This record gives sequence, structure tokens and C-alpha cells, in this order.
Amino acid sequence: MTDVKQIVSDIKQGNIKPIYFLMGEESYYIDSIADFIENSILTEEEKGFNQMVLYGRDVSVEEIVSNAKRFPMMAERQVIIVKEAQELSRTIENLVPYTENPQPTTVLVLCYKYKTLDKRKKLAKIVSKNGLLFESKKLYENQVADWIRRVLSGKKYSIEPKAAQMLVEFLGNDLSKINNELTKLTQIAAQDQKITAEFIEENIGISKDFNNFELRKAVGEKQIVKANQIINYFARNPKGNPIVMTVSLLNSFFTQLLQFHGLKDKSRGNVARALRVNPYFVDDYLTAGRNYPMRKVSQIIGLLRDADMKSKGVGASSLGQSDILKELLFKIMH
Repeated sequence: MTDVKQIVSDIKQGNIKPIYFLMGEESYYIDSIADFIENSILTEEEKGFNQMVLYGRDVSVEEIVSNAKRFPMMAERQVIIVKEAQELSRTIENLVPYTENPQPTTVLVLCYKYKTLDKRKKLAKIVSKNGLLFESKKLYENQVADWIRRVLSGKKYSIEPKAAQMLVEFLGNDLSKINNELTKLTQIAAQDQKITAEFIEENIGISKDFNNFELRKAVGEKQIVKANQIINYFARNPKGNPIVMTVSLLNSFFTQLLQFHGLKDKSRGNVARALRVNPYFVDDYLTAGRNYPMRKVSQIIGLLRDADMKSKGVGASSLGQSDILKELLFKIMH
């Protein structure tokens, strides 16, 4: 995947492609590149006649090509941005003739979200040759906390590991949602301020004591009272704490714990590298490893699968979600 920074750098240096086909599951990077092109290639005076935003649901490929073949007016280039281009997936290969001989004074940007071109077909091959084909892939959840740290660092802020993990567990790996929350935080926080769990709780509304991160920690440490306090809080606030998210995060934790047991080298550095976790959290795995031997961990992963099925109504029609979670934690911790 071409790096976003490299794309931006090339455009700033005047190395501008006639076609940018931006595709993939992660919309954040697609929007970021498209917004940069929209805001930077033309001056404000040039945009009136030479910049156009189209939407895939409202136009055909033929209309896009017709616009792309126009010449700019009193400017070196024209820019055409097609948002929601995935709506044209059935006819998108009709772009092949244009991409074989693109108009050199047009910058055509196609935002093809949540889908990808078949790279075996002609369109993907020609775009790669004559323009830029960019695939925006979803980050794994264990990569998102580091992404948060890098984004904030670029804005001269820092964040403690627990606070970053709270954001990940609350928002998942949707970078657009996370970026919106980070923007809010940086508007409130003082420059160079470290963003803490308390700051997250006060300004976003995620409880620093009653969340999936703290539940996972309590389970790992076999703190039965604390774990029950957290799930009781979840029962009172079910909309903000869906069981599917809790079960998923516990499953990720115990799957990593199974990997931990399989490591010959259990030094802190190697555990962090092998499990792809921040060194700050290695103690959680060392403690849980002592509390849950490999055989028990394997059993727990089976229990989590059962709970996931029950939460979806399979085999537990009479149990509410809080009861399923309480039953699950009892079986895990005893």
C-alpha cells in the first residue's frame, strides 16, 4: 500500500497523477487523501470553474468520463472528485478506455469505499500504470492504540496507554470515529498536555473504572468482586456496554493468553513483540498466565464462544444479556 504521507508529499512537490482510485474498507484514509486533493491542488479562484464533486449514486461512468475530458478554464488543471464511487461497482470497468488515455489536465479522484477492485481485471492494472491505485485497509484493533498515539504526537499531545486503550475499546477500529473524538479532545486539552484516563472520562463519558479494559484486567487478576461490580454496571447501562463487545474483547485477551503460554521466551520484551501489545500491558499477561494455565485458557475460549452464541439467541432464549455475562464470568473465574 502506498503510504498516505508519500501521496501527500508527492502532490505537494507537483507530482500529481491524472487518476487517484482510492478503495478499501477503511474510509478514513480515503477521505483524508480526497480532502487533501480537494483543498490543495487548485486555488480558491480556480475552484469555481475547475473543481467538481460528483456522487456515484447520481452519475454514470459515462458522465464522469465526459466531465473528465473537458479542458480547464484559466487554470493548469481541473479536479473531479467522485464520492461514493462504490455505487458504480457494476459498471466501473467501463472506465478502462479513459484510464488507458487519461486527460493530462484532469485530476480524477474516485472514492470507492468499503470495496476493492478485482486486481486481476484490466481497470486495476491500467490505473496502477497510469495513475495511483490506493487500498485503504482496516487496522487490527491491536494497532489502533499506537495509531492514536502517533496522531496525537503529530499535534504535540501525548496519551497514556490506558487512555488510548479505553478509546479503542469504546470506539473499536473505526478511525473516522476515533479521529472525531481526538479532535474534540485536542480542542479542550492544553497544548503539550498528556491525555489521561480521567480526562477521557470527563470529556467523552467513558468510565475509567467500569469499562471492558478494567473488566479484562480484573478477570486476569481474578478480582472476583471488582469483576462483578463492573458487569453490574454494564447491566445498568446496556446500550453503552453491549455484550457482543465485551465477549469479543475477552476472547481476544484469552486468545493472546493462549499464545503467551506457547512462548518459550517469556521476557517482557519478547511478550510485547509476540503479542503485539504495548509493553505497559505485559504485566497483565504475566499475571493472567499465572492465574489461568493453558488447559483452563482453552476451556475459557470455548465458554466465550458459547456465550457469544447465547447472546445472539442460540440456546438461551430465556436468559438476558446481563445473566449470560454473569454466568460466563462465574465459569471463567472459578
